[in-house]
Amino acid sequence: MPMPTEERVSRLVAGLVAGRGFDLEGVEVSTAAGQTRVRVIVDSDETADLDSIAELSSQVSECLDEADDEFGATRYLLEVTTPGTDRPLTADRHWRRARGRKVEITPRPGAAPPETGLPTPYEARVGALDGDRIALVLGGKRAPRLVAVELRDIDRAVVQVEFAPPSARELELSGGVASGRPPAGADAPGPAEHSGTTVAASDSTEGTME
Repeated sequence: MPMPTEERVSRLVAGLVAGRGFDLEGVEVSTAAGQTRVRVIVDSDETADLDSIAELSSQVSECLDEADDEFGATRYLLEVTTPGTDRPLTADRHWRRARGRKVEITPRPGAAPPETGLPTPYEARVGALDGDRIALVLGGKRAPRLVAVELRDIDRAVVQVEFAPPSARELELSGGVASGRPPAGADAPGPAEHSGTTVAASDSTEGTME
């Protein structure tokens, strides 16, 4: 049977996810070794704890179960997860939630770097978002300084894993870590592809779909 499409799953769960106070960041559907996996990626302004993700996972599972008549009977494994640090910052809410975190930034081709002599890509700590401009703290612990960059001049930005806390001056210039987000420099080791909060429902006692 054909797999469920990412677009269809997104339409089915978007209202439920929003009603629980989360943003739907994406849906991924894949098949490996005969197992269909449906991955629903969500985020929110507050830290998504395991209990909240588990409750949402149960509700998403029930929502997909109700589509059995439409989809057919393809067995699947549902995974509800928050974004890992490899998720690029592409929306204003991503930048707001990343305040205080270190990011690797690749400038848009042809855009001038915020300072002469910066490598490409370069690292900075995220500050406050002001309209279409993002404040960035350059220089790390040794010589932290604040610059402002137009979002349109950034081609790609990805949060970096940190195991040591930033300096007090870096955090002061950035405005501190966004409310409800984990502290900078306290990332736990985890799989390279993801370091968010994940709940996987057991396969297909919760539902089957096409």
